[in-house]
Amino acid sequence: MIVVLVGAPGSGKGTQAKPLSDQFGIAHLASGDLFRENIKNGTELGQLAQAYMDRGELVPDDVTIRMVLERMSRPDCAAGVILDGFPRTVAQAQALDAALSRAGKQVNVVPYIKVSDHELLRRLSGRWICRACGASYHLVSNPPKQAGTCDRDGGELYQRPDDTEDVALNRLKVYFQETTPALEYYQSHGLLVEINGEQGIDQVSHDLTEALKQGSRA
Repeated sequence: MIVVLVGAPGSGKGTQAKPLSDQFGIAHLASGDLFRENIKNGTELGQLAQAYMDRGELVPDDVTIRMVLERMSRPDCAAGVILDGFPRTVAQAQALDAALSRAGKQVNVVPYIKVSDHELLRRLSGRWICRACGASYHLVSNPPKQAGTCDRDGGELYQRPDDTEDVALNRLKVYFQETTPALEYYQSHGLLVEINGEQGIDQVSHDLTEALKQGSRA
């Protein structure tokens, strides 16, 4: 089974991917992890990707797809994979479909954890981190007992630059510009399943589980 898990930053996609992977016995492949692994290990693909990144250019789709396919060829992916963070554009989706087709495979289901812009912004811009221990807090969902102070060790809380509201707003804008056409592509192929990401974590998990069960039977 090949699953493309989609969700904007702040949708909770990262929280859900690992438990789904464990539950269905399929590998969780996050595109960011693949890049880091290949670059760290100095693989041919990692060196190629690094060269583009050093020039401030986007890594070509064919390089990314080769990384994905190489990773999918390993034994732990025999039962299937959850692709997380890829594909994000129509071109990537089409190229992935073509590559999978040549291998006699196909995407089975594309669960989309849908969360409103307002809620995404609230989630993304409310995070604060302890400088001392790295504990994470959220001003709405998990606030510290004392503003600006870590509950664990009294360390100072700070906000990362990419957690500010302006940066979060831009991240979401770029994400949806890239990804909305890809969602429409998968919807046109009857693969997209919308999941209400504003429910409780357990209910989101339940709905994702049902979507994967249906996808495995398709």
